[in-house]
Amino acid sequence: MSSRRPSARDSDAAQAVEPTQYVEPTASSYAWAKEQLPSRASAVTYAKSLFPIATWIYRYNWVWFLGDLIAGMTIGVVVIPQGMAYAKLAQLPPEFGLYSSFVGCVIYFLFSTSKDITIGPVAVMSTMLGHILNDVMPNLPEYRDQPWVVAGCLSVVLGCVVTALGLLRLGFIVDFIPLPAIAAFMTGSALSIAMGQIPTLMGNNAAPGYNTRDATYLVFGNFFKNIRYCDLNAAVGLTALLLLYLIRWACGYAARRWPHRERTFFFASTLRTGFVILLYTLISYLVNRNHRDHPKFSILGTIPSGFKHIGVPTVNASIVSEIAGKIPSAIIVLVIEHISIAKSFGRINGYTINPNQELIAIGVTNIFGPFFGAYPATGSFSRTAIKSKAGVRTPLAGVITGIIVIIAIYGLPPVFFYISNALLAAVIIHAVGDLISTPSTVMMFWRVSPFEFVIFWAGVVVSVLTSIDNGIYTTVAASAALLLFRIAKARGKFVGVVKVYDRPAPGVVDADRPAQSRQRNIYVPLDRSDGVNPSIFPQEPHNGVFIYRLNEGYLYPNAVHFTDYMVDQVKARTRPGILNPYGSLGNRPWNDPGPRHKSEADVDPSLPLLRAVILDFGGVSHVDVTSLQNLVDVRDQLDRYADTAVMWRFAGIKSPWTRRGLLASGFGTSHTESRTIFSVADVGGTNGRPAEGRLHLDSDEESAAGAFRHADKQRVVDSIDTVALPLLSVDCPYFHIDIDEALKATELELGLKHASPRLST
Repeated sequence: MSSRRPSARDSDAAQAVEPTQYVEPTASSYAWAKEQLPSRASAVTYAKSLFPIATWIYRYNWVWFLGDLIAGMTIGVVVIPQGMAYAKLAQLPPEFGLYSSFVGCVIYFLFSTSKDITIGPVAVMSTMLGHILNDVMPNLPEYRDQPWVVAGCLSVVLGCVVTALGLLRLGFIVDFIPLPAIAAFMTGSALSIAMGQIPTLMGNNAAPGYNTRDATYLVFGNFFKNIRYCDLNAAVGLTALLLLYLIRWACGYAARRWPHRERTFFFASTLRTGFVILLYTLISYLVNRNHRDHPKFSILGTIPSGFKHIGVPTVNASIVSEIAGKIPSAIIVLVIEHISIAKSFGRINGYTINPNQELIAIGVTNIFGPFFGAYPATGSFSRTAIKSKAGVRTPLAGVITGIIVIIAIYGLPPVFFYISNALLAAVIIHAVGDLISTPSTVMMFWRVSPFEFVIFWAGVVVSVLTSIDNGIYTTVAASAALLLFRIAKARGKFVGVVKVYDRPAPGVVDADRPAQSRQRNIYVPLDRSDGVNPSIFPQEPHNGVFIYRLNEGYLYPNAVHFTDYMVDQVKARTRPGILNPYGSLGNRPWNDPGPRHKSEADVDPSLPLLRAVILDFGGVSHVDVTSLQNLVDVRDQLDRYADTAVMWRFAGIKSPWTRRGLLASGFGTSHTESRTIFSVADVGGTNGRPAEGRLHLDSDEESAAGAFRHADKQRVVDSIDTVALPLLSVDCPYFHIDIDEALKATELELGLKHASPRLST
């Protein structure tokens, strides 16, 4: 800090260097629009960004190929049984799950920015599609025997919408859906899916009147009502499910017991689904080979070989009108599941995804998928986790997975004939179990934000009692309401100053910095609500001066709440400038609760008069017309209350548009006053040598009044080697770089002596 009088040397230096002043250009709508319009270079960059593969494919090498080969083959073994199982959730024949698995793998790598994620059929989207088909098929009798036509139409529509979101760079919309809402949707969906598969697992799904598509709680209750219908399928399903969990536990234990073999046990655990499928398919073959027409337990049956449903998907008005109401929830599922998984594994593996590009990848996959018979697909959490741990190096691993799936489509349908439906139910239950939020995660929600803890449980309960769609809408709507409530009810804080200094830890020598240089002023809430030691009492500004900090954006939803609190506190801590501003009793407002005739006895004489308000705009990123009009109204209200023009100063304004708005509303400048306090920085010298970036605040009353009262002395020259320039525009004397400058300028203009704040360590 510098607080000295200009010396003779300063005058000589000022003559040696031509004086310069800084006036900030006004924010221009034309300049803003010009910045937003794409240039030729940005258009080329945008076009290149649509195909991220071009940034890495030319560097592809054998090391990458080996990692992709292992990961791709591993996912291929996992996705084949999962795809067929999930197709049954979607109320489609099993082969459609294989088609979706193939298309998702071979198209995604062209557009992806994530090396880990795997697109294909997933449990939640498949279940939602099954519900959609159940709802709309009665109204589309012409497609009663071809539900995949409706599924294909839905996929194309969803793909077009999601692709448009990506091309328009609207991926930020996903950020408005918080983690508890996603966790609730995933947990509720997992519970619904698992409960819907238990009847198939136990063999009583064919009981009279038993609808496994009912609400989860009804499926649960009806299961016990029909438990007497359980048959041999229960033996297959329960033992398969037990074996899947047993292998996972054993491999996890072995990896901890023998850490040098951890990767071996990881692959053993990853391939457990394929192993169990092969084992029980062999058992099924031995049991049912002589009973193909009447098997001992439920099996898949005939699966056609090859792509039997290649063709142009049917998209017409009748189908679109029926599925229109289901599109919003389906888009939410497609987007939030994929983007949340991609972001999560990007953070884990140290790279950043582009949400807009990921939307394009999802959209293109779902647009072209139905040409091969695929239904809506998105990122899979379980397969992505496996792919990441398997050592995938690039998105090209998806092509290897696609080759494995093609081999299965053309070569393994005779084997698929004997796969047990109870076994597939066990695979589904085992897979969706990982989607359920753990108790530690739920407790973390409670510790961090009890409101979001309630939203989480609301989403889960609604999903269980009604449907997954309603659970999604509940969590999204509740999260949006909470966000709006927090914005609207934001409250500022009155702050005071505390002088602090850095104390070196025991044994640490800081001889290079004298004690004075380690001292600084900080401004903390007077109520110490931000965690400041309650034994420290901030120094309030001079009587009649208030520093009010706005902690969030100052916009129309919260403007009145911010200023109402400020006005109430200001009036409670000051006395009015005139006892009876209304004159006669008839001019007095009807809602003024004061005494009938005010006198000196009605006012506390120890309270000061209101003189100045300093607003800390450090946390304000934007203002709008409504909020600024509210500020103008508050200024007029306080002027009437104080019976004089109250001084308004602003500190820490970040945006030129905020400054422009304040200036347009009559704040920040004056026709009779110029800047009396300058924050200046040394930027270089007359001898061409750069100076260190020191910040000076000339706060001495006489030197400030003498050196900076006039606009022709708006640059400080400390020596012939350094030139000090003002940080802010000289034509806005009521805008300040920080609170310290604003407070000292206020005290100088009001003729108040600066009080030294208490020193705290």
